[in-house]
Amino acid sequence: MSNLLAGKVGIISGALNEESIAWKVALKAHAEGARFVLTNAPLAMRMGEINKLAEQCEALIIPADATSMEDLEKLFSGAQEHLGGKLDFVLHSIGMSANIRKGKHYGELNYEWYQKTLDVSALSFHKMLAVAEKQDAFNEWGSAVALSYIAAQRAFLDYTDMSQAKAMLESIARSYGQRLGKLKKVRVNTISQSPTKTTAGTGISGFDAFYEYANRLSPLGNAPAEACADYVVSLFSDLTRYVTMQNLMHDGGFSTTGISEEIVELMSNAKQ
Repeated sequence: MSNLLAGKVGIISGALNEESIAWKVALKAHAEGARFVLTNAPLAMRMGEINKLAEQCEALIIPADATSMEDLEKLFSGAQEHLGGKLDFVLHSIGMSANIRKGKHYGELNYEWYQKTLDVSALSFHKMLAVAEKQDAFNEWGSAVALSYIAAQRAFLDYTDMSQAKAMLESIARSYGQRLGKLKKVRVNTISQSPTKTTAGTGISGFDAFYEYANRLSPLGNAPAEACADYVVSLFSDLTRYVTMQNLMHDGGFSTTGISEEIVELMSNAKQ
C-alpha cells in the first residue's frame, strides 16, 4: 500500500459482485487510503453482494437509482455528511440494456427500452455531475471517471443500443469536463476497458468468442479488471491532475492493432 489516496473521499457506484470492476476499484481505493460511500440501484443491491464489500472497506451504502435526481441529491448530500466534507472522486460504473438482455437485434430494438438504456448507462452520468455541481460537492482538483467501451467508436455485433449509450457517455465526459474544469478544476474522463468477464459483459451474446479474439489481437492481451482498478485509482490521485476530457484506452493495445500473428495463424489454420 502506498497511500496514494490518503485523505481523499468519494463515491463508488456499480459494485455488484467480486467480478465487478467497481468492486475491485473499491478494494484498491480502500487499500490506498481512501474513504468512500458505495451506491447502487436497489434492485442491483438485492441481486448482488454489496454488503460484503462495504464490510471489507468499512464503507457506508447509500442506495440510489442513478436515473432519479431526487435519489442522486440524497446520495451526494448523504455522502458529504458521512465523509465529513466535499468529494475528491466519483466512479460511474453503471450500464444496462434490456434489449441486450432479451436478445433483440439492432434492427428490432424496443425503443422504450432503448431510451432506458441511454438514461441508465449515459444520462445518469450527466445527472450525477449536475447534482454534484448544484451542491458544489467536489473539492478542487477532484476527479470523475466513467467506464466505457470501444463500441462507442466501432461497430460490434450484439452490443446494439449500448454502443450509442457509450458514445453519449464519452461525449458527456468531454462537455462536463470542460465545464467543471473551468468552475472547480475538476477533471472528467472515461476509460475504455478491454472485454472483461463481469456479470454485464458475459451477458452479451458471443462474448466468449470476442473475448478470445481481443486477447489474441492485443499485443499485451486483454487488460484484467484488477489492472483497470489500478488505472481508475491513478485517475483519482493527484498524479493525473491535468488529464481531463479524455477517453482513455485500457485495452492492451487492441484499439490500435490492425492484425496480429495469432490472428493470422488462426485464419490460416481455418483454411486448411
